[in-house]
Amino acid sequence: MAAASVFQRVRTGSKIGAQYDQEGNLIKVETREDEEQSVKLAEILELLLAAGYFRARIKGLSPFDKVVGGMTWCITTCNFDIDVDLLFQENSTIGQKIALTEKIVSVLPKMKCPHRLEPHQIQGLDFIHIFPVVQWLVKKAIETREEMGDYVRSYSISQFQKTHAFPEDEEFELRKERAISTEVYAPQRRYKRQVDAGELLDEESRVHSTLLEFGRYSISSFTGPENFVLSSCPAGSEPRIFWMPFLQLRIKALMTGMAAMATEEGKLSASTVGQIVGLQSEEIKQIATEYAEKAERSVEDRPERFGPAQQHRRQLVSLNKRITHKTKDKAKQHDHSWEGSVSLCCFEVLCLLLSFRFLEKLRALVAMNETLKHQEQTFRSHCREEMTRLQQNIEELKLEYGEGGDEKKEMNMLIDQQYTADREKLQKIRLLMARRNREIAILQRKIDEVPSRAELTQYQKRFIELYSQVSATHKETKQFFTLYNTLDDKKVYLEKEVNLLNSIHDHFQQAMASSGSKEQFLRQMEQIVEGIKQSRIKMEKKRQENKMRRDQLNDEYLELLDKQRLYFKTVKDFKEECRKNEMLLSKLRAKGAS
Repeated sequence: MAAASVFQRVRTGSKIGAQYDQEGNLIKVETREDEEQSVKLAEILELLLAAGYFRARIKGLSPFDKVVGGMTWCITTCNFDIDVDLLFQENSTIGQKIALTEKIVSVLPKMKCPHRLEPHQIQGLDFIHIFPVVQWLVKKAIETREEMGDYVRSYSISQFQKTHAFPEDEEFELRKERAISTEVYAPQRRYKRQVDAGELLDEESRVHSTLLEFGRYSISSFTGPENFVLSSCPAGSEPRIFWMPFLQLRIKALMTGMAAMATEEGKLSASTVGQIVGLQSEEIKQIATEYAEKAERSVEDRPERFGPAQQHRRQLVSLNKRITHKTKDKAKQHDHSWEGSVSLCCFEVLCLLLSFRFLEKLRALVAMNETLKHQEQTFRSHCREEMTRLQQNIEELKLEYGEGGDEKKEMNMLIDQQYTADREKLQKIRLLMARRNREIAILQRKIDEVPSRAELTQYQKRFIELYSQVSATHKETKQFFTLYNTLDDKKVYLEKEVNLLNSIHDHFQQAMASSGSKEQFLRQMEQIVEGIKQSRIKMEKKRQENKMRRDQLNDEYLELLDKQRLYFKTVKDFKEECRKNEMLLSKLRAKGAS
């Protein structure tokens, strides 16, 4: 049986751990750090910490685990419905990392992320492109937490209140029960209607009597002019109009039939209430008398020229007197039918007062209506006069045209002939102008074909550049040709040398067999050496000739360079002189114009 290996078998797909040298020291691999990438990584970690992903502080995690873990946490926090399992594990294998990055990249478009990211950018830790995506995810996560925070808080409070309660809440419930059970705030009856006071006939009187028994008399009313009151009434009936002194007398009449409750302490007695109401009655009578006197005095002071207003005020004074008389009768008789007549009188008085207020406004409107009618009549008469004048002008023109009809026709014919002649002349002028324009365009094109000085300079520069390129290409081609010829000659000589050596090698053994063949072989060798020397002399001579030619061409080249420098200098001087000439010409033109 074979012995088991002492080394554990490496699991397929496992991550390669750190490598150590023979002495046990960690082997440091040379890496290239990008400063901008480091800055972006720091910003990404700060964003994740601000969002609440505190695992980014752990120093033992790799940047990949921090960033990808933060992105997975942000996507999960956003509470977005996705059909992807984003299971993040630290120190994952390469296959797991690739699968996770592909899932993250596929989820981002579903979340409507405005930034695009590729899986290889996450795996390669391209933090410059990862940063905007992380920034958007952090912002989205914070917004989601703010939206869900109030909901989660209210839900937790409701769940807590189902089974628990604070001491303050328990104390409040106890106080609430005691407050409800007591009758401190219940209505208390202060007065009671006497039996011998008689039964009230109408429902409204019974309501007011009941309110007075409990110490309240609340009338939902509208107070109009001259202390008139529009009182509320039971449902189904129309509102009534009362005069304030009449209401006060009515309260007094109701209070006379009531007595204070025996059980009440610190309350007013019936006699005291009657005395108070009596005092108020005296004040009411005094106020009504003063009002009547003032009304009569104002009527007497008015001049007679205010006819309708004077009559209106007299009716008002008479009605006030009738109201005062009826209120006194009501206090004595308590007749229900009298109340309806008084209310009707009060309503009439209120209508008269309201009509008097709008009298002045009505007068102004009537005056305005009369003014508008007068303006309309004036405008109509003006339009009729204008129409008559225009019709007269038309008739005069017709008569004038009828008397001089032949002259008008002749004049019209002359005008038509003149118009036709002028039109033909205009057409000829237009044709001539078109011909001139074509000639001008042709001349302009010819002028444009002649290059200007700037264009010539530009053409010169371009030709020089083109010549330089062609010259460089030609020189390079010549060098290639020379190299080829040199190598070809070298090849020929090497082939000759090889053939010669092969021939010597082949005939050497045969030549050494006898003395005659040996001498003949030596003579041949001498001839070969002599031929080689002759060839060498020829090549040396040829080299000298080429050298002399090169020196001659170099001298010519130097002379041409001198000529070129002189040419450039001459051109520069010529340009300067041309510029001076143009300046002088412009000055001369300016002096001639002045």
